[in-house]
Amino acid sequence: MMEVKLYKSRWRAIKLLIGCSGFVAVGCGLLIKGTTPQWGAWACILFFGLGYPVGIYHLLDRRPQIILNEAGIFDRMAHNVFINWHIIEDAYLAEVHGQKFICLVVRPELEPSRGKGKLAQKLAPISKHLGFQELNISLGQINVDEVRLLEFILLMSKASADVRVPLLEDFYKRA
Repeated sequence: MMEVKLYKSRWRAIKLLIGCSGFVAVGCGLLIKGTTPQWGAWACILFFGLGYPVGIYHLLDRRPQIILNEAGIFDRMAHNVFINWHIIEDAYLAEVHGQKFICLVVRPELEPSRGKGKLAQKLAPISKHLGFQELNISLGQINVDEVRLLEFILLMSKASADVRVPLLEDFYKRA
């Protein structure tokens, strides 16, 4: 089975580590100078120090984040099973503070909250009021052309099963 695997960007993990290092250095400088309260300097050091384990995790995690194949999409962050192409009715890009998402529109009876408890069903409309869907693919840590990926998802959702493999091969060659 032909698969296209998209991985986390190492460069984005390195940028996170560099950015955290700058703020931790500022916190250390404030602590040494003593011009601000010690709790403020320690809060800066501890808060931005939390970025180190996250950055190292993203740097060392070499598992594919998104897998595209002829059956559907698998995103390790969004859903724990493949999202089949035939259930995707539409898709669009959304952005929050520079973080891009591909929102997948599916029929209401196929939304993930339907199989969950009452609390999940009551909280599900919140994401729609914010302009998202229940199935969203985060592109924040992936180095990919989001417009091209969105066009590919739309093509695959409308394509018949016999056309999907050539579309995957074409997307793989250009990736």
